[in-house]
Amino acid sequence: MKNKKVWIAVAALAVIGLIIWLLMGNKKEEKVSFSTEKVAKTDIQTSVTATGTIEPVTSVTVGTQVSGIVAHLYVDYNSVVRKGQVIAELDKTNLISELNTAKANLNSQQSNLNYQKSNFTRYQTLYSKGLISANDFENARLSYQQAQQQVNTARESVRRAQTNLGYATITSPIDGVVLSKSVEEGQTVAASFNTPELFTIAQDLTNMRVIADIDEADIGDVKVGQRVTFTVDAFPDDTFQGAVKQVRQQPTTESNVVTYQVVISAPNGDLKLKPGLTANVTIFTMEHNGVLAVSNKALRFTPNEALLNKDQTIQDVKAPHKLWTLKDNVFKAHRVEVGTSNGTLTEILSGIEEGTEVLTDFSITGSENGPQSEQANNPFMPRRPNRGNSRGGNGGNAGNSGNAGGTPNNAGNRTPNR
Repeated sequence: MKNKKVWIAVAALAVIGLIIWLLMGNKKEEKVSFSTEKVAKTDIQTSVTATGTIEPVTSVTVGTQVSGIVAHLYVDYNSVVRKGQVIAELDKTNLISELNTAKANLNSQQSNLNYQKSNFTRYQTLYSKGLISANDFENARLSYQQAQQQVNTARESVRRAQTNLGYATITSPIDGVVLSKSVEEGQTVAASFNTPELFTIAQDLTNMRVIADIDEADIGDVKVGQRVTFTVDAFPDDTFQGAVKQVRQQPTTESNVVTYQVVISAPNGDLKLKPGLTANVTIFTMEHNGVLAVSNKALRFTPNEALLNKDQTIQDVKAPHKLWTLKDNVFKAHRVEVGTSNGTLTEILSGIEEGTEVLTDFSITGSENGPQSEQANNPFMPRRPNRGNSRGGNGGNAGNSGNAGGTPNNAGNRTPNR
């Protein structure tokens, strides 16, 4: 019985030992790896997007100032016209009649003027000899003056009738292309209250423009002369070039949204762009080409002492902006001067050479909680046990890498297993 108890105890110890060995032997070792990227030359750009409408730079609506029946139309849609070319005529019957009436009235008034002039001359002679009273003389002079005014009025009536007759012949005010035609032959147009629209003529379809609506939050960055690209649904594979020509001050409010109109040039040498097309516009508000730059996450990276091996050290510097490199087990900070940023990349003016590999992020593999990255060291997240103060540091945040740093080159230096 005693030997049996001994064997049971030995077996129990063996099972416990086996369990401990399995647990200890299968524990995964944690590895810390770092992601890097090279400081390289690139283009840094910021842009504003909007939609707009393509229209001719100059277009004229042709109307008529007189009423009448459209007798002849000499142009149609897409007709090319020259300045002064006759494009339509109204029926002139009534207008010619009005002109003849005005001329007859002028002749009548001219005859009356001749009579009043002779009568005034006669009364003037008699008055000088004292044969008529002063009252009769003044009446004769007044009649003569009134006849002069009536002749002038009749002459203006003739001119007006001649002008109206000229309005019946409609000519093109500019060189261009007919975009729209609003009447047909035989149609009556009435110019009593407003000018009827007959045609719309665009001056030059090879020189178009885009009227884009820019949101009030973006209009402050838009300036005259900035480069613009835009596309249209009619030609989805083509990208058209232009430039900002005018930023209009008049706001437009629709559904509590305030926008401002921006005029963009749109060269159209191949005549692909048509009036009325919707343009998807990109205005480049800032462009720095061929400058040294790194992702923003590289500027936010800071090594954590809790992740260091025994033979690794940190060489830090006091600077508002710095980049970190890892060489010969030394994390070295480089003081850099930064320039412009587009939210993803930041320009590096000085402090580091082109091609230098800088640290951007780290990841931990083989831990019980699975792979971890720099995000795992957020101070508001639970910490891994026995790691926070293993090197006498605070084990703090290694920098929030965010999402603005682009895609790093995963050629980082890996530290030895801890």
